[in-house]
Amino acid sequence: MKDLKYVFYIGGTPEEVWKALISPEGTKQIYYGSVIRSTFQVGELLEYVGPGADGDETVHVYGDVLEYVPNQVLRFTHFAGKAYTKDDKQEYESRISYLLEPVGSCTKLTLIHDQWQEGDPHFENSDAAWWMILSNTKSLVETGKTLDLID
Repeated sequence: MKDLKYVFYIGGTPEEVWKALISPEGTKQIYYGSVIRSTFQVGELLEYVGPGADGDETVHVYGDVLEYVPNQVLRFTHFAGKAYTKDDKQEYESRISYLLEPVGSCTKLTLIHDQWQEGDPHFENSDAAWWMILSNTKSLVETGKTLDLID
């Protein structure tokens, strides 16, 4: 399967973009009410938890932290939460990398979702969702609010 790669230039500092991607205040807006639960220590668990099919504590995504450099890199393994995999006999692992770098007075945000396993049923939904999540990130940093993307 191909890698998913997205590059956004955002009118804000790496610290502002990082805060939107990592802080509870930012993730709740970008990820539709979810927050990240993690110590961000390499090898430790990372979970996106929020409202969903299993109630307010639905684990949407989880994995292990592979790399964490504040304001620069967050890389972790990716598994879909149990609410999304109830009928699957196999867990599919992939990897997510957020890479931030300053460009002039802006921040270049590169998201790479790679190391997909053949037949992963979450590939197409991930490709569609990342555009909305990253657009929300850009809008939040630049305007203080996210887009109205839910019907």
